[in-house]
Amino acid sequence: METLKGLPVANAINEKIIEEMKDWKGTIPHLAIVRVGERPDDMSYERGATKKMEKVGFRCTSYTFPADIDNDTFQKEFDKINEDEDIDGILLLRPLPKHLDEKAIENRIASVKDLDGISPMNLAKVYAGDPTGYGPCTAEAVIEMLDYAGVDLKGKRAVVIGRSLVIGKPVAMMLMKKNATVTVCHTKTVDMPGVCKGAEVLVAAAGVAKMVDKSFVADGAVVIDVGINVDEDGNLCGDVDFEDVAENASVCTPVPGGVGSVTTSVLAKHLLKAAKARRA
Repeated sequence: METLKGLPVANAINEKIIEEMKDWKGTIPHLAIVRVGERPDDMSYERGATKKMEKVGFRCTSYTFPADIDNDTFQKEFDKINEDEDIDGILLLRPLPKHLDEKAIENRIASVKDLDGISPMNLAKVYAGDPTGYGPCTAEAVIEMLDYAGVDLKGKRAVVIGRSLVIGKPVAMMLMKKNATVTVCHTKTVDMPGVCKGAEVLVAAAGVAKMVDKSFVADGAVVIDVGINVDEDGNLCGDVDFEDVAENASVCTPVPGGVGSVTTSVLAKHLLKAAKARRA
């Protein structure tokens, strides 16, 4: 089984961005990262995104707010960021604390600055196959990895485990845009291992540690693991039992070091696209 790591995929995207920036004549693209509270996973992603923007030569500003900020104040502060003409793209770290109206933010974020595909406009564009929109970065990272690995999705049987708006549903749409025949599994799916066993490409985005073992994986299947979990020993792991599926899969992504490594490069790619659209 081949291990498909994220770093070379991310590097390829970064190099393309840096090459495009050589001809850039305008203001350097500027990302705003919005974080509420101090969740370790949010702070880790923020650090990674900041480093990635610096690496490709972009500007990045973090806007941090206390976890107990009231809803009205947060909405007003977000509006200021949203309306700032110097900011080309916004990354909102979610989920927000429960007392904040996340749906209101999704509806008010400018679709041209919504780099992670949280607005209704961008989600609609993903479903319509409209290339002017922005899909969720993690979902797009799955496609970037498949492209890098040279997987021709045309006519392939693909199964996605998970139906969230963050990964499952958008990645299913992106696979269909590549002309794959897509099945989506979820908690009510009958005989999930049997359904998955029919897949030539299997995307695991269920959020359950090591749920996918070799009983889910057909001989020669390509397996993309989007899950980030902690196992019983406290170690980071994916939705896929990596060692167990090695017997069947032809290719599998690791966790850590797989899809997650590509996500911030997709974010940078989206920022450049947004800056070009706004400053053209």
